[in-house]
Amino acid sequence: MGNIQAISTSDRKGIQKTNVNSAELRVEHGIVGDAHAGNWHRQVSLLAQESIDKIVAKGLDVKSGDFAENITTLGVELPTVPVGSRLLLGGTELIVSQIGKVCHHRCAIYNKAGDCVMPREGIFGVVVKPGEIKVGDSVSIEPKEGFSVGIITLSDRASLGVYEDKTAPEIERVLNESMKCSFIRKELLPDEQKRLEMTLIDFADIQKFDLIITNGSTGVSPRDIAPDAILNIINRRLEGFEEHMRAESVKKTIHAIISRAVCGIRGGSLIISLPGSPKAAVENLQSIIEAIPHTIDKLHGDPSECGR
Repeated sequence: MGNIQAISTSDRKGIQKTNVNSAELRVEHGIVGDAHAGNWHRQVSLLAQESIDKIVAKGLDVKSGDFAENITTLGVELPTVPVGSRLLLGGTELIVSQIGKVCHHRCAIYNKAGDCVMPREGIFGVVVKPGEIKVGDSVSIEPKEGFSVGIITLSDRASLGVYEDKTAPEIERVLNESMKCSFIRKELLPDEQKRLEMTLIDFADIQKFDLIITNGSTGVSPRDIAPDAILNIINRRLEGFEEHMRAESVKKTIHAIISRAVCGIRGGSLIISLPGSPKAAVENLQSIIEAIPHTIDKLHGDPSECGR
């Protein structure tokens, strides 16, 4: 068990955070009064003091909050905590929602030290049990309860805000009704193959989601790129999932034969592509839902026989 070494907040983005003795955590928000809080998957950021010490050892005079983290911990191996795990901070609780982050611009610390640990060793969480946290509060990790899931919606227009993504919420509903999920993250992307490939690789290799579901961009239009991206990054293909979804879909419409949906495996992640419409996505997912938990268990080394 570790403890909270420091709590840091700022009321505006782009300015250095200030260390405070206590803070209030709010569900679907994060730290009250912090500019980075909000109803998204990166409500609270955390970094271990042990990670900061690595930069200090390079000769830089840095401290808690200088990496824009909200909470600095001591005695907890944060970089090894899987997405979906529970972080108990005093009487509050977070669900780990992201490992590391993409550093779009080299910060001052990177330019001075040639390294920055936050993109690699920082983690993020969402608040599931609110309350006050204080410097010195205990920090402990509890295993995730259920599968971690990443849902990627592919739509040029939805990504531009032309219309609301209604498919991902329906997929989320079916998953929660059918299996235990520790955390579900939703992303909305344009129909761009390289960007999808990068996101899939991050979801599988860094975030290590048990299940990754794409929806949309599975047909034959010039901008339909999901199958091509998935084929480029998977280690093994699962034709059985694809065949069964198409076989069930064609009972409803002959147009189902146009689908190029691809399913496969990358590392320990099961990747499934679904159609873009809410109705078709739900129908396809429901047709294979019973096989998903067992497939993930097998990926993680379950020795039981598939016929049982």
